[in-house]
Amino acid sequence: MSKIISSASNVGVLLATPIDKIMDSDAVIMEGDKNVLDAVNKMQEKDAKVVLISHQGEAIGIVSKSDILFKVSAKNLSLNKVKLREIMSSPVYSLPPHSTLQDALDYMDKFAIKQIIVSSGSAILGILRRANIYEKIQSTSMSTVESLTEGAPMCIINPNAVKYVKDLSTAKAVCPYCESPFDDKNALSKHIDRLHGGAGLLEGDSRQY
Repeated sequence: MSKIISSASNVGVLLATPIDKIMDSDAVIMEGDKNVLDAVNKMQEKDAKVVLISHQGEAIGIVSKSDILFKVSAKNLSLNKVKLREIMSSPVYSLPPHSTLQDALDYMDKFAIKQIIVSSGSAILGILRRANIYEKIQSTSMSTVESLTEGAPMCIINPNAVKYVKDLSTAKAVCPYCESPFDDKNALSKHIDRLHGGAGLLEGDSRQY
């Protein structure tokens, strides 16, 4: 029990960490009139997952690998003919660097987004992705309770995102991967989507489970 408490405590400390501590400070920023091929080359060079789109020094949108895959490649469009402004998601959302990781997760949930800009005034300091936060949470929890889990599937969840019941016999839904109990299928679906199946794929679709 003490190891579980320690794990929860460590995750709590992590969620209180300022976002500028784990943001990607080497953000790729390109003008909207650049073509997708230019962006792909730049993303490969920087090992980046997203590109910020700017116009006259102001961030106006964001393009992710998924945007390129589904809006360009899947439609057999030429990478060198499609402009970034044509496939970008807009508007972009930002938080100041002193915001916590918990603030960032709440913000992402509120606007149903997977990444935010970290900015100070008009200056872009970096990008923070939801996946980066979950990787940090998983790493923190795994290192703390490794001896307790003995290789069992590990399930890391935001303690504010779901309400646990006391035992499995009264649970209305149970995670098939890690046996975490939930009060309803909606919460279970979100949990599986974010932590077992990739955020954004099945989120909120309780029909899957």
